[in-house]
Amino acid sequence: MDPVDTTGLAEPFLRTQLESLGLAVEYVRAEGDTLYRRGDDGGELPVLDLVGGFGATILGHHHPEVTALAQELLAAQVPVHAQFSLHPYAEAVARRLNDILHRETGDPGPYRAVFANSGAEAVEAAVKHAELDRGSKAAALRARIDESIARARRAVRDGARLSETARRLAEGGDFEALAAAVGDANRARAEEPPVLLALTGGFHGKLVGSVQLTHNPVVREPFRALATPCRFVPAEDPEALAAVIAEERRTLLGLSVTGGTVDVVEHALPRLCALVLEPVQGEGGVRPLTAGYLREVQRICAEADCPIVVDEVQSGMGRTGTFLAGSAVGLRGDYYVLAKSLGGGLAKAAVMLVHHSRHRPEFELLHSSTYAKDAFSTLIAARALDLLEADGGALYRRAAERGERILTRLAGVRDDFKDVVVDVRGRGLMIGLELRDQADSSSPVLRELSRAGVLGYAAAGYLLHAHALRVFPTASATTTLRIEPSVRITDAQIDQAETGLRALCELLRAQDGERLLSR
Repeated sequence: MDPVDTTGLAEPFLRTQLESLGLAVEYVRAEGDTLYRRGDDGGELPVLDLVGGFGATILGHHHPEVTALAQELLAAQVPVHAQFSLHPYAEAVARRLNDILHRETGDPGPYRAVFANSGAEAVEAAVKHAELDRGSKAAALRARIDESIARARRAVRDGARLSETARRLAEGGDFEALAAAVGDANRARAEEPPVLLALTGGFHGKLVGSVQLTHNPVVREPFRALATPCRFVPAEDPEALAAVIAEERRTLLGLSVTGGTVDVVEHALPRLCALVLEPVQGEGGVRPLTAGYLREVQRICAEADCPIVVDEVQSGMGRTGTFLAGSAVGLRGDYYVLAKSLGGGLAKAAVMLVHHSRHRPEFELLHSSTYAKDAFSTLIAARALDLLEADGGALYRRAAERGERILTRLAGVRDDFKDVVVDVRGRGLMIGLELRDQADSSSPVLRELSRAGVLGYAAAGYLLHAHALRVFPTASATTTLRIEPSVRITDAQIDQAETGLRALCELLRAQDGERLLSR
């Protein structure tokens, strides 16, 4: 038997892929929007980072105030492991978040906070809570139905008669046959799994539960048997959402007694667990959802009592020019999920916020996480919120201004290279530049890269080595390059980004696949 290769043990397959695309570099230091990679001589080479931790560094790498606080907290030996005790620092973050949500959405709340370590974990907490709420309502309905059957039984004993509908359901039998038929019908309907809804193009994580909500079949399909599957509905199509909700509607049967007659009645069964959506679809190609569409989504879901989980993991924390991307288009969620930049670019911090009208107190005992809500991460999160909110939200305004400047420059690139660039879109500092597919290129190299779905990654390798730019494609739309710098990005760095992207477009226009892969 051939010996096992042990030269690479930490994700060796991924390393091989990075090497083939020119992305296998080691970064040794970070500051602001700059990552420093190790050069061949061991020295540091600066790289303009436009990936921004996939949205985690709205304040930049190692913001001086965040780094100083982290050093103070470690020196003070604040507890990381003090589970099942009071956490006033977490309470302070929850109150600050409530103040911000009230200001941006107009909803006084309150929203109860459940802390987590990552966006995917917080998404799963939201879905778990929504299912607890749905299941509790369904159980309460079944209890009321049982009571209605008991009342009807007493009424029959006192002389009440079955209606024609009731006799048909009992197939000509007596009241006990009717009660058995109702019970059989209800058990079959109540045992159907809950319905999770998400949008095409959405990305909500890669854990066992959250991956079911991620539309990309490449990452979802291998694990579809592990959890409740999700129904995906087309984005920007409210009629499709309404049709799916109508199709999934179920009722349970109950009995009523009116004027000495026992009749069969129907009760809507709570079956819709939640609709999960991103106001700006990040990994789907940086696609902002429109205000008109989201208004219709809100109306349809309210009528169906389907809670909306607003995933602001990547778009929140001021990245789009407001604290919540959804608030700029009038979206109100029953749940909000925040992560990434909540940790100030340094700590692993996330939170799920649930509106008090849906909150189930028992969830706080049913769900927990060892590292969530610790003093270090929540105090860092509090400082990140302080920085964003300082000077009347100056950083939100800067995110909008910096983003508008980048969008204007990239629109110029698009207009000059319409044969290469499909679109430039986004909001604030969450921007995507979509390249044209090269599957029919005259260059065999570009054809192969495009058909393999790695053209965007090859473009990233070229920009890294030729122009000291760090970009990546979005995960589910790999011809779209993400631009997600911090609010600290300078005019000179924007110039550098435009220069590099123009050079990439020149190369693609010339169909020069060999140069794309040269290092």
